[in-house]
Amino acid sequence: MPTQTTFPWQQIATQGVGAVLDTLSTEESMRLADEYGTHNYKPLPVNVVRGEGARVWDSEGVEYIDCIGAYSAVAHGHLSPAVVRALQEQLTRVTLVSRAFFSPELGLFLHALAEYTGLDMSCPMNSGAEANETCIKLARKWAYTVKGVPKDKAEIIVTTDNFHGRTTTIVGFSSETKYKEMFGPFGPGFVEVPYGDLAALEAAITPNTCAFLAEPLQAEGGIIIPPDGYLAGVRQLCDKHNMLLIWDEVQTGFGRTGRKFGWQWEDAEPDLMAVGKPLGGGVLPVSAAVGKRHVMEILEPGDHGSTFGGNPLAAAVGIAALAEMEVHDYAGRSERLGRRLAEGFRALNSPLVKEVRDRGLLVGVEVHSHVDSAALTKALLDERIVTKETRKRTFRFTPPIVTDEATIDEIIARVGRALAAVAAHA
Repeated sequence: MPTQTTFPWQQIATQGVGAVLDTLSTEESMRLADEYGTHNYKPLPVNVVRGEGARVWDSEGVEYIDCIGAYSAVAHGHLSPAVVRALQEQLTRVTLVSRAFFSPELGLFLHALAEYTGLDMSCPMNSGAEANETCIKLARKWAYTVKGVPKDKAEIIVTTDNFHGRTTTIVGFSSETKYKEMFGPFGPGFVEVPYGDLAALEAAITPNTCAFLAEPLQAEGGIIIPPDGYLAGVRQLCDKHNMLLIWDEVQTGFGRTGRKFGWQWEDAEPDLMAVGKPLGGGVLPVSAAVGKRHVMEILEPGDHGSTFGGNPLAAAVGIAALAEMEVHDYAGRSERLGRRLAEGFRALNSPLVKEVRDRGLLVGVEVHSHVDSAALTKALLDERIVTKETRKRTFRFTPPIVTDEATIDEIIARVGRALAAVAAHA
């Protein structure tokens, strides 16, 4: 006898998933996630059922402005017509063949990435963490086969308050206790230095140092912008000591900071770069390790791989996403909109705000230590603004780059009202 179940298998098989989704209430959606899913996230109490551009709607039809933008992944806005069109067209051709075969989509995607980034070759993956892991493997093999570092002795220098993903390798060199506690033991080979400190970086370099890995500005760390000259200084130190420069541009890349990539604020071209998030156009996970030929060519068949990395569907979406960013100048748009948003926040002159930090449409509003940040989160939700606090009591604003000026002004006004409401009850 088949096992009895309450799951609507038959309805889904005959009517489709949407027929069931349309019947789920907010309470039921949250209950199912809580009962059957791990509790490694603490979502805002908003049950999103639809999105378009910079806005999302919950199951009661309440509209919100999405100021998280999936942590920069929805740069194109929700359901970008160009990206969705590419997705739909590819669904009629082929979606997944693994890297056991060639595909025209993959070839064109790799060419597009080289053109857009100005680098030579790519290793396509899925998540940002995978892209960073790929860069780490590339750097280590380069250390042993090119630089001559003794086997298993390669060192990669990282920075305090870094964020490069959630794999065990990556959390092992995080300075955030919550990310690593109870997940050890961790592998060796990483040396931590303060972010923005060139002297500390140079002091940490040894003959076994093969690379420096960092974000050109720290998004997850609280929108931390390095001192002027730091990015270029890092490039110069890497050249001086024959080591690779790896920039993690997963959150900062593809126009988010007002440049195509965050490193372009100075002369700091990388040897390797991890990219992801907006590369998937807001519809699929697409990432890559991108780099210069002299590093990328060291990978041989069997060294590395990913079943879904570079699949035809993801490649077609990535091509469309890149075309949108290039043709519509996402970097220039981000610089203009970001300046308008940050200046608007500063003009509020709220006594709750300690500092507004910004680079392009990556804006952080840090509140003073006495501010009830949970109350501010609720006040923002009451104003139908969706964002969350990151480290250092900073609220991150990374709305889609396609957001228009009227919506930017609306964000400023709503945030101003939320700040005023919290200040009135302080």
